[in-house]
Amino acid sequence: MIDVLADDGTWESWDTPVVVATDDVAYADDLNSARQTTGEDESVLTGRLSLRGWRVAVVVSEFGFLAGSIGRDAGLRVTTAIRRATAERLPVLVLPASGGTRMQEGTPAFLQIMTITAAVVDHKAAHLPYLVYLRHPTTGGVFASWASLGHVTIAEPDALVGFLGPRVFEGLYGEPFPDGVQRSENLRRHGIVDIVSAVDDLPVIVEVVLRVTRSSGGDGVAVPARVDREAVSVDPWDAVVASRRGDRPGAREVLSRMSSDLVDLSGTGEGENDHGVIVVLARTGGVGAVVVAQDRRQQRPGSRLGPAALRIARRGMQIAADLRLPLVTMIDTPGADLSVAAEEGGLAGEIARCLADLVALPTVTVSVLLGEGAGGGALALLPADRIVAASHAWLAPLPPEGASLIVFRDTDHADVMARRQGIEAPALAARGLVDTVVDEGADPARDPEGFARAIGAAIVAAIGEARTIPDDRRRADRAARFAG
Repeated sequence: MIDVLADDGTWESWDTPVVVATDDVAYADDLNSARQTTGEDESVLTGRLSLRGWRVAVVVSEFGFLAGSIGRDAGLRVTTAIRRATAERLPVLVLPASGGTRMQEGTPAFLQIMTITAAVVDHKAAHLPYLVYLRHPTTGGVFASWASLGHVTIAEPDALVGFLGPRVFEGLYGEPFPDGVQRSENLRRHGIVDIVSAVDDLPVIVEVVLRVTRSSGGDGVAVPARVDREAVSVDPWDAVVASRRGDRPGAREVLSRMSSDLVDLSGTGEGENDHGVIVVLARTGGVGAVVVAQDRRQQRPGSRLGPAALRIARRGMQIAADLRLPLVTMIDTPGADLSVAAEEGGLAGEIARCLADLVALPTVTVSVLLGEGAGGGALALLPADRIVAASHAWLAPLPPEGASLIVFRDTDHADVMARRQGIEAPALAARGLVDTVVDEGADPARDPEGFARAIGAAIVAAIGEARTIPDDRRRADRAARFAG
């Protein structure tokens, strides 16, 4: 495993020899047998290496050593390595393959899980990347602690990953665990694993993640003439119609065209997924950021943004806060889900928590009105240090048809309400609610590359401007900009 990750000659072990110290003769024999079989003195190896030129601290399980189980010495080794990485300001990559804690050592081994977790918490509090590669198999207390705390979680294809090992489950409950549940691919579908990848591809993925998370400056990309602080002239209803066109570039297409590096994350990391919101680590113009974007292709009648989508958004906000990366939100939604499931799932509360998180976020924030901006689903991603808008984007408390129903008792006056409410980007800029309007030209669908580059350049410029705001003023400015 280390050979796959390490640049030639760069591996440096941090481990000191472990001496067998137990009065349990059978356990001592097991330890000695494991050492002879694996050539290792414990179930984990730790150290530092260079991975495609990046200095990284690594913790690797040796499953052949008593099923990779964590006892006192192994737990101390993991904890020591993570704390050393924190002191040396190194990202950590852990590669567990373990059946859990070591039964031969009982409760003291079980409690090592808390000690390791505390080290991980302190590492993340130092705003350093913590990456996980789940290997086959990873179960028990290891999966329920330091293997489930990654900023990014990658997994080996078809790896067995779960809390209760299938053999234990069958022994306790007298029936086999259902096939396919505790597998990498299923966990990715449910938003627990971000990426499923063979180990040979792992160095490339880690390199891209580190390029994004360690990139704080720009590379001198100029803001093109299409980005203009002076509002262009747009008819409000024309903007609504244009924003709804099926061929209009959405967030995913814009991101793919404007970014040099992308790492797509999956779900909340806690068992929920909703493809209407995507979280991406992206590097644009040399600036790394966390992007939380509403994906218009996934929002159709019957699959509008629900509570899970906003919990996914909040995961992105937390990663940005952890790693002190700029947060970019992209708004493009016909509105949040209006259903029994959304109400019972706490949709209103999630909108409130998104707003609260964004107002208080300790890092630079930029919001992009990319297209439709209807209701609470749009508002949930709006608070930011700087707001950029495509010229045919709009923001309203309801879609114009909904406003028409309230005022005129029909939907026939949607165009009237759009004009009356001043929902289009130029009008918002005139009132100081939008900082930059990107003139998207006649048809972004005919020039998606130009559209994406213009949006990307505006984002980079906005991040640069927001960084000039003193930290102690940032939160107050965000709250004050919409007052009055």
